[in-house]
Amino acid sequence: MCGIVGYVGPQSALDVVLAGLKRLEYRGYDSAGVALPADGGLATAKRAGKLVNLDKELSERPLPAATTGIGHTRWATHGGPTDSNAHPHVDNAGRVAVVHNGIIENFAPLRAELEERGHTLASETDTEVVAHLLAEEFSAHPDLAEAMRRVCRRLEGAFTLVAVHADAPGVVVGARRNSPLVVGLGDGESFLASDVAAFIAHTREAVELGQDQVVELSRDGVTVTGFDGAPADVRAYHIDWDVSAAEKGGYDYFMLKEIAEQPKAVADTLLGRIDGSGTLSLDEVRIPAGVLRELDKVVIIACGTAFHAGLIAKYAIEHWTRVPCEVELASEFRYRDPILDQRSLVVAVSQSGETMDTLMAVRHAREQGARVLAICNTNGSTIPRESDAVLYTHAGPEVAVASTKAFLTQLVACYLVALYLGQVRGTQYGDEIRAVVRDLSRVPEAVERVLGTMEPVRELARSLAHKDTVLFLGRHVGHPVALEGALKLKELAYMHAEGFAAGELKHGPIALIEEDLPVVVVVPSPRGRSVLHDKIVSNIQEIRARGARTIVIAEEGDEAVVPYADHLVRVPATPTLLQPLVTTVPLQVFACELATARGNEVDQPRNLAKSVTVE
Repeated sequence: MCGIVGYVGPQSALDVVLAGLKRLEYRGYDSAGVALPADGGLATAKRAGKLVNLDKELSERPLPAATTGIGHTRWATHGGPTDSNAHPHVDNAGRVAVVHNGIIENFAPLRAELEERGHTLASETDTEVVAHLLAEEFSAHPDLAEAMRRVCRRLEGAFTLVAVHADAPGVVVGARRNSPLVVGLGDGESFLASDVAAFIAHTREAVELGQDQVVELSRDGVTVTGFDGAPADVRAYHIDWDVSAAEKGGYDYFMLKEIAEQPKAVADTLLGRIDGSGTLSLDEVRIPAGVLRELDKVVIIACGTAFHAGLIAKYAIEHWTRVPCEVELASEFRYRDPILDQRSLVVAVSQSGETMDTLMAVRHAREQGARVLAICNTNGSTIPRESDAVLYTHAGPEVAVASTKAFLTQLVACYLVALYLGQVRGTQYGDEIRAVVRDLSRVPEAVERVLGTMEPVRELARSLAHKDTVLFLGRHVGHPVALEGALKLKELAYMHAEGFAAGELKHGPIALIEEDLPVVVVVPSPRGRSVLHDKIVSNIQEIRARGARTIVIAEEGDEAVVPYADHLVRVPATPTLLQPLVTTVPLQVFACELATARGNEVDQPRNLAKSVTVE
């Protein structure tokens, strides 16, 4: 997702905007630019590539001093990553500049209208039409906020827009529909950004913008209205993490820092969830207990890594509540005519709370009468606001594009939801819930132990940097772990990687096995599911007999796998349903180290963005 920063105040706007953009680099981008109303005109600079290219441009051709400005880091959608397609975009007179996240779906007819009226558009983007429309509206109604409202009423799609005008040099205007935008409130200064990380060095006081709202920043303060011009109610909140949380903290990569933070993140997600009587509580529940008792189906919707968390949650929900549970890719959900009604609970899992596929699936579910519970890491984001209940994970900011600590905390949250449903429906008693929570409370220490034994995994990863393919196998909850391990390798190492249910080997995938092919096998505990353990040991023997290089992840004390493991990775013994919390960690380290060995950008993999806010 692209990064947006806007500023009005006494400081150098260029310095504030550039610093904010650098804090948003983790989102992934392929061009960057800034715009400043100054000296009666509008000064802009933009370049394809990383921010260093823009810095070079600014050092060679400095912009005039200004205390109002906007900036953008773009991830290409309409038009390639070129200087002309980079944001900001301006009108023909060069008086208004616009930056934009999202997609304007009706830009083609709007562009045709503009060209018929004599406008010349210089880029391939959907964004540029907004600059031209704003110029027209401002000419007729010389109030930038009103011009923005009039333009937004004509737009279709998902968008965050931020604009400045040469004739309103102390004003920044923003608008949002289905795409995040947050206001920072400082002392005599105000900020706009797509993420609070952009301005957290200046203020921790923020205001979340609601759907279809326009905000105007000036030296006089902040004004928020709806697209219709009516005053809007907004919610102020305090950001409870500081700037150091968005910095690397001595690690080479944010991802390494976030892997190391997982014990604390898991512990924080568990904090305060259960009282002495064994009663669980969620952050915000607007679903009556009677409704939850009458459920006949749970449907989990998610994308990517969050989808894998949902696949694991299915095992826990069905085991602890005896309610059927489906897991759906959010991007497919509403297009297949899903069967939902008032007796369905939809659980939406999203780290950012802005994942567009998941958001649209949530809206479809609510239209069908289903109740929605969100699992999210971002307070005040759109998906929790549009849901009936929310359980926030407390992972803290996750900067690296490839998710690590967000995944583990999503798993913990899913377990808590399963236990909560069991509590409400009477399928789990207080002592049973307390026992599971006790097991969960031991996980941070177990993850810490895993992290302390990862040097052999790193060494193994470096030795496999020349390989083209790695396969992953698992059974039961180990199957989604295998899928997640494969996804991490695809995201970071750009390798062909596939995860399979080990029982499916002889139904096709075993044909892929060849001499020295690395195969990672996630082994279930011999204590909890002994029959599954015996079967996967047989699977390991089958692939090793065909020449595969077996990399086995097994719990401490499991000696049955030793004769068949070319590389053995030990994890602490954990109850079967909770085992993914420890078996996933070596796969994260493995992918990160292998990507590093291949010379790849770990925090910002190619073609990927942190939060996918378009369908």
